[in-house]
Formats: sequence, C-alpha cells, structure tokens
Amino acid sequence: MKRNAVETVMGAVVLVVAAVFLFFAYTTSQVRAVSGYEVSANFDRVEGLRDGGDVRISGIKVGSIISQTLDPKDYVAVVRMSIDPAVKLPVDSVATIASSGLLGDKYLSIVPGAEDEFIKPGGKIVHSTPPISLESLIGQFIYGTQGGQQSKQPNAQVPPAK
Repeated sequence: MKRNAVETVMGAVVLVVAAVFLFFAYTTSQVRAVSGYEVSANFDRVEGLRDGGDVRISGIKVGSIISQTLDPKDYVAVVRMSIDPAVKLPVDSVATIASSGLLGDKYLSIVPGAEDEFIKPGGKIVHSTPPISLESLIGQFIYGTQGGQQSKQPNAQVPPAK
C-alpha cells in the first residue's frame, strides 16, 4: 500500500509540472492569432511562408497571415494578413519576408513608412520585397557574383602574340 501512494504522488507531481510547462510555453510563444483589419500584399515568391505565420513590426507580432493565393492574371503570390486594429500602417509601408534564423521559420516583416495617410481595411501594401533564397546566395558565392565571369586583374600582363 505504501508503494502505491508514493507512485500516485509522484505521478501527480509529474502531471502538475507538465501542465505548468505547457502553460509557460503557450504564454511566451505568442502563438495566438491576431484578429483585426485585413490587408494584402503581392510578392514574386513566398518561399517558406505559411498560413497562420507571424506578421511583425520591429520584431513584435502585430498580425497573422490569413492566406496565400496565386493571382491568375499576373502570376504573383497574394498574401492576405490580419493586422491588430491598434496598429495603423502608413500607405508607404514595405512588406518583406524574413527568417527567424539561418534555417528558421519565415515570417512577414513590415517596415512602416512616414506618410500621414494610412492603409484602409481591405487595402494593399504596395511595396514588397521577396525573400532572399539561401540556395541562390550559395550559388552566387560558389560561382562568383558576375554569374561565372572571371574577374579582370588590373595589372595582368598579356603575353605577346607569336
């Protein structure tokens, strides 16, 4: 009997610790969806971006990505997002796709502009930049920045023709 009581108490302690850990992880991870007004932005590529991902300004979560669709006319990716109503975006804001680390999760970063006029609900962020592809950066490093062209040396001697 004494052994069963000790095992029961230890099991209860493990469950309480697990519950505290889950509560702490949920409150610090900012996984909550942000409800607010809807804004869209067009991108050439949205590699690694996912629905439900973060929309951040200065690293602070201010919204969530609602959906990603392909515009059949222009063949660009249209990203719809929900922005916190307390955050007003100037019309000259810039949307970029950034990464949390070298191989981290992608999120949408907004750099607010300086205009006095704000984007209305259902409006569009006009200025956007696609994500930087790690594969293309490695390719540029391996093959050179000029697409494989050799660099000219300023003091190279040309041998005389025979």
